[in-house]
Amino acid sequence: MKYQTRKKAIILLADGTIFHGKSIANKQGTAFGEVCFNTGMTGYQEIFTDPSYYGQLMVATNAHIGNYGVKNEEVESDSIKISGLICKNFSYDYSRVDADGSLEDFFNKNNLFAISDVDTRALVSYIRDNGAMNAVISTEVDNIEGLKQQLANIPNMEGLELASKVSTKEPYYYGDENATYKIAALDIGIKKNILRNLAKQDAYIKVFPYNSKFEELEAFNPDGYFLSNGPGDPEPLIEAQTVAKEIIKRDLPLFGICLGHQVIALANGISTYKMHNGHRGINHPVKNLETGKGEMTSQNHGFAVNREEAEANEDLKVTHVHLNDDTVAGLAMKTKNCFSVQYHPEASPGPHDSMYLFDQFIENIKAK
Repeated sequence: MKYQTRKKAIILLADGTIFHGKSIANKQGTAFGEVCFNTGMTGYQEIFTDPSYYGQLMVATNAHIGNYGVKNEEVESDSIKISGLICKNFSYDYSRVDADGSLEDFFNKNNLFAISDVDTRALVSYIRDNGAMNAVISTEVDNIEGLKQQLANIPNMEGLELASKVSTKEPYYYGDENATYKIAALDIGIKKNILRNLAKQDAYIKVFPYNSKFEELEAFNPDGYFLSNGPGDPEPLIEAQTVAKEIIKRDLPLFGICLGHQVIALANGISTYKMHNGHRGINHPVKNLETGKGEMTSQNHGFAVNREEAEANEDLKVTHVHLNDDTVAGLAMKTKNCFSVQYHPEASPGPHDSMYLFDQFIENIKAK
């Protein structure tokens, strides 16, 4: 086996609990972040490059990571966004014929520290029971007290604004400029596959930085507006909430996904809260209350919308619910051209049960 003498490593949780593993490729390193787990059995490259995971140490529940390598086009942003990886078995070799390289080389290119040989079943069980919390992964196995002191200075995810860390610095365009529809997208952590799916709807998209004003989006003369997914707590995103309020006030077509969904809720006076350990995976069951149909969905969020407040709001209706815990999975405004979902209809590699939501957005644009 490759790298027989890999360095010992630890996972130190904020509550002092320690799990053991080994560094990948015999590397030394330390990485901090909120530890969380994803239950997806495939799609690790998309997970690692998803801006929504910025600042998080990802525990992979699939026992084998890296076995199909990486492919250049299967990314959701321009770089790896997780803080570090924790897994059971790391595959240095890969078997997919059309892969462009190994996951190890991909990590080296992005300077990501990762550890394997961890009892991930025990770690996930612990996180599930005790909640997502800050942690550190490190090869400094003899410096526990020093790591504890550093970990104590890492800010908690609750109240943390991270959209500015992943948003584009300058506006850019995506798609065919001769497309039928024009969409202004506010980038608070947007995934490339969202842009791909909007472009497939015959749309030309202009993507704006997280702190753009409504007037800047309006100057593009768009047919519809989109609020993207992204990392961190939605409450500090005051500028994005202001943009959402202006779009809603003018009754312009608006669609929000994940963090964008939470921003729309906040713009309507509905509070959000940090979940015990969030929803992260590609097998989450959701019920569409409008049609009565079930959907298998891809999800990756640590915050949620207050359902009691949403149901009490006269201007809103809950359109989708998560069947595991009855949390809000979708909202729509009763008298405005606005809807949102907590999950990812653009899911890559899947499932694709919810792709109809992009059609719905275009239909809303046509009906304006």
